[in-house]
Amino acid sequence: MDTTLTFEYVWMPLAFFVIFFIFSIFRILREYERGVIFFLGRFQKVKGPGLIIVIPLIQQMVRVDLRTIVMDVPTQDVISRDNVSVKVNAVVYFKVVDPEKSIIQVEDFLEATSQLSQTTLRSVLGQHELDDMLAERDQLNADIQSILDKQTDAWGIKVSNVEIKHVDLDESMIRAIAQQAEAERTRRAKVIHALGENEASEQLLSAATTLAKQPQALQLRYLQTLTEIAGDKSNTVIFPVPMDFMQGLKHLLDNNAAK
Repeated sequence: MDTTLTFEYVWMPLAFFVIFFIFSIFRILREYERGVIFFLGRFQKVKGPGLIIVIPLIQQMVRVDLRTIVMDVPTQDVISRDNVSVKVNAVVYFKVVDPEKSIIQVEDFLEATSQLSQTTLRSVLGQHELDDMLAERDQLNADIQSILDKQTDAWGIKVSNVEIKHVDLDESMIRAIAQQAEAERTRRAKVIHALGENEASEQLLSAATTLAKQPQALQLRYLQTLTEIAGDKSNTVIFPVPMDFMQGLKHLLDNNAAK
């Protein structure tokens, strides 16, 4: 009876502890996970994926996800180089490429990358004018991505892409941009009209030169114009005719009458 009680109260818990210890040393890491192993507090190796062995109390493991992380950068107040206040937010795509550095070199790589993204976004956009923010987003995205990738390389992180999502302006600035666009369209219309007048004057000069060489051609042109306006009987048209033309016309009629 004493032996049975001794087995139940001593050996049974010990057996459960041994079984739990055996099962606890096995860890399963997914394909996109890695385990950073520390042996008595010192870095030992990176394990995974699959089934790995971690000795409790002696070894500790920190899981690291290697999938691409999509981080939303909160809206930042930015003052452009031409002193325009705008609100800008962005999204950053990055992933861990070196699990050892991401755990040892930085306390929290997610928070560190987020804070660095916010400061870099303000710094880069503050060096450009508002027109550049609106028209050259691809170049700005590339500049921000390059700076972030260089800074986070020491943390074992690869920044693959940065996209500026929104550039919010005040209503007064939106109206000012609309007025600027309208003024630009008006300027282009005036330039096009002036170019048309210039080309028309050149053609008129060429026509006048041709008519001056042949006075008969000028008379025929007058007659053609008279024919065109003769069909309009609703208005009285006063058509100036030079005296030379009248004399030539009189001479022509006299010749016809003599015949």
